[in-house]
Amino acid sequence: MRSAIVELHKEELKFSAGHFMLLSATQRESMHGHDYQIQVAFHTLIGQNGMTFDCRLYKQRILNICQFLDYRFILPGQSDLMRVYEEGDQWIAQFGQQRIPFFKEDAVVLPICNVTLEELSHWFLQQIVSDQDELQEHRIQGVTVKVFNGRGESGSTSWGEILGFSAVINRDMIREI
Repeated sequence: MRSAIVELHKEELKFSAGHFMLLSATQRESMHGHDYQIQVAFHTLIGQNGMTFDCRLYKQRILNICQFLDYRFILPGQSDLMRVYEEGDQWIAQFGQQRIPFFKEDAVVLPICNVTLEELSHWFLQQIVSDQDELQEHRIQGVTVKVFNGRGESGSTSWGEILGFSAVINRDMIREI
């Protein structure tokens, strides 16, 4: 069988979100936002019909994730530097002596340790590769997710057999969207 790389990097695979990065136990960035763009590369085998798989399923999955995050403030739920907890209709981010409230409808808590391009790409990847049977059915051997923040910067994460790199799914990072 022949192999191929199928890439999705369409204009609509994007979201706008607010965040701040935690720089240390006493320092964080100011709140700000980005227009994020998502690019996904699937390393797969070409079938007898000359196709790899119908990529509309994954395009829709990525769109759903982007819509879930769009116009939200992203908070890290697994940080050692900041605690996030619920209080009524709010998420409270406790950073040192700072108590920063967010309405739940405006924010999302992800199972990540910091809101960085690297962590976002890893979280997106976990959402895409959560169904191992589906990946086998589509002959997908590896996936690379790249997240751009609109300023010419990106972070990427890979799963599977890509340039000799093997990665394992972290089930704790998968979120039902």
